[in-house]
Parts: sequence; structure tokens; C-alpha cells
Amino acid sequence: MTITDVKISRRNFLRGATVLGVTAACSTILPSSVFGADGKPLPSNRITMGFIGTGSHGTGVNLRTFLQNADAQVLAVCDVDREHCRKACELTNEHYKNSDCKQYGDFREIIERKDIDAVMISTPDHWHVPISLMAMRAGKDVICEKPTLTIEEGRVLSDTVKRLGAVFQTSTEDRSVVQYHRMAELVRNGRIGKLHTVKVTLPNWSGASPEMQKPVPVPEGFDYEMWLGPAPYAAYAPGRCHWHFRWIRDYSAGMLADWGTHMVDTAQWANNTEFTGPLEIDGKAEFPTEGIYNAARNFHLEYTYANGVKLLVDSGGTGLRFEGTEGWVSNASWRAPVEASSRKILESVIRPEETHLYTCSGGEHRNFLDCVKSRRNPYFPAEIAHRLCTLLHAGNIAMLLGRKLHWNPEKEEFLNDVTANQMRSRSMRAPWTL
Repeated sequence: MTITDVKISRRNFLRGATVLGVTAACSTILPSSVFGADGKPLPSNRITMGFIGTGSHGTGVNLRTFLQNADAQVLAVCDVDREHCRKACELTNEHYKNSDCKQYGDFREIIERKDIDAVMISTPDHWHVPISLMAMRAGKDVICEKPTLTIEEGRVLSDTVKRLGAVFQTSTEDRSVVQYHRMAELVRNGRIGKLHTVKVTLPNWSGASPEMQKPVPVPEGFDYEMWLGPAPYAAYAPGRCHWHFRWIRDYSAGMLADWGTHMVDTAQWANNTEFTGPLEIDGKAEFPTEGIYNAARNFHLEYTYANGVKLLVDSGGTGLRFEGTEGWVSNASWRAPVEASSRKILESVIRPEETHLYTCSGGEHRNFLDCVKSRRNPYFPAEIAHRLCTLLHAGNIAMLLGRKLHWNPEKEEFLNDVTANQMRSRSMRAPWTL
């Protein structure tokens, strides 16, 4: 029996019982026969999981959330920071009141375990796709933090998900957040008339102090070589790793991709362009000239779609606004209340026969577990995430080159621009490959 055979047979018992209504909490209704004496699903009926990357978000949000879902069983944790890994393992064993959880420094040891069904990946961005690909090729389903690092990586990821029939969830909560789901449905159902402009603001960034950017010896218990992985070699500095990797293009795509994967996704959702992208990208930004940081800051971007919609993205906030021929809807900041140009729009009811966007009020983790059982696509699957990240990467490329770019969403290439097309991918440090 293959790994895939084992994985599917462990889950088939729940296929008819998983409830995935578009506005339901996505909780699973289980027959009493699958529960043990303690009222929890029997071990054989739980989705076994390994966690790769156990930093602040990996442990504080992802691990803690999965531990609260009785049909998930955490068996292993991994991190290149030994102390992070130890704390995650301790938290897990305390939760289950046993010592079954094992800790690793090399994620490949988790992927090789045949008793693990799925992995949660919470690493820096440059590791997202390589680890996801290895996990899926080993027969595992994947929930992975956003974003991708390059356009090419996203295409390979999405194609691999489809070819292998894996369940892949891009780990963000926005599609389960009431405010963003509400705005997207109002726009998609024509409550503001014909959409013509979307305005998004994203936070700016301020990296670590100059002192933290200076090279120092690698701390004991930190596998810096594995942290770098496929990225080019660079001397260790405290301001290079953990949270601050986001401001270095070798590991991330700056705040545009980090927060853009949240806010701009709702723009794509509402514009009904989840499976395509803009035709034109133009923008400008400031790029640091000193220190180790080189991601864009103080940026302004303008995207133009085939349907005529303009998407304007600016640094300096977390707001979202949709403007149409008959009104507007918006919110001023992250998760702020929805506002509208009229009470009629704000209180509008989406009728049963209208467009209801797929969500899960239980969040991305609950949605992933349900989809592992049902084999349905999660609410933020690889292809939609790839198209979104492509838009963001194209924005960075336009700002780096300092010129307007023309994009073909079907061929996924820039028109008549050799340099821009070369920037769709990057080389990887040996021995790592896609």
C-alpha cells in the first residue's frame, strides 16, 4: 500500500459527514462510532500533523489553533532554532498530556514519516514552496503560510497540487473574516453598481536597528545554514532572520507581498479576477541604499485589468475601498467595520439565488481539516494564491525596473520585456531545487 493509499483510507470514513456550507463554521459532524470514551475522535480517525517552522506565528497561532481541533493530532514539530522547537514540543505534549510529540531540526525527517498525513509550514517565505513541493510529493496534504517568493515558484506549486490531487491551503484568515467576505459579496452582487476602482493601503516597514544588521557569530542552537537553504549565502546577523527576513528580497518580497497577500486578495475576490490578473502594472517606490535591507517601501502601484478596473495600492495603512458607478463600500483599517455610501448598500441582504462566496467562519485551519477529509479545495487554494502573488511580484518587478509593464495573464509573461521575464524566477543554492 502506498503513502497515498494510507492517507486516503484514513479519511474516507468522514467524506459524507463533513459540512462545508458557504456560511457555516465548517465544523465536522461525526457519527458517535468514531469517538472514544473521552468524547474525542479515536486516534485512527484524526488527521496526523507535523509542524515545520515554530516561531511566533507558527506556534502562537498555527500550532495553538490546530491543538484546539480534536480531529487533528500533532505528532512532530521542527525548527532550525532549537529553543523554538523545544517550546513547541513542550506545548504539544502538555496539551495531550503525553510525550508523543517529537522534535526535529531537519524538516525532511517529518516529511519522511509515513504516519503523518499533513504538514503546517510556517517558515520564512523562501522556504514555502520548496518544502510544500517535497511534502506533497511524499503524499502529504499541506497548509502553508503565504506568500510565494517568485512567479515561477507559484506556477510550479499550483501545477503540482493539481497533478497530485493534494489538498493545499494558503494560510490566511481573510476569507473567513466577516468584514472582507461581506465587502466582496456586496461588490460581486452589484450593490455598488459597476466596479471601477479599488484602493488598498498596506503597512510600511522599519527594519531592525543598524546594530542588529552587523554580522556576528551564529548563536548556539540555531542552524543558520538550514535557515538560508536555497537563498544565497550571507553572513549571519540578528536583523536578518526571524521577523526581519521580510525586508530582504532574497527571502521575501517585502510588505507588498506580506500584507498584500491579505488585503489585495479581497480586491481580487471582489473583482472576480481570482484566476487571472491585470494587463498593466506601473509603480514607484523607495529602495534602501544602506544596510542589509532592500525591499520596497513608501510605494505606490497602479494596476489595470481587462474589465477596466483600476487597483491602486499604497503604503501607509491597512484600508480597503471599492468604488462603483452607484456607490462605494470600504473599511478604514484591518478588520474595521464595513462602511458604505448608503444605508441601503450597507444593510443589503444577499439573496439565496445570488453569488455566495465560499468561506469558513472557523478559519483557515478548520477549513483545511474539513477539506483533507472531503478532498474539496480549501477557500484559498494554490491557484488563487499563485495568481494573487503573481500580481504582487509583478508590482515589485515594475518598481525595481522603474517602468510600466504589460502582462499576459494567460501566458503568464511580460510583453516585449526580456529583463522583466527573467525576474519571474531565481536561481536556488545547491542542493536545493524545485
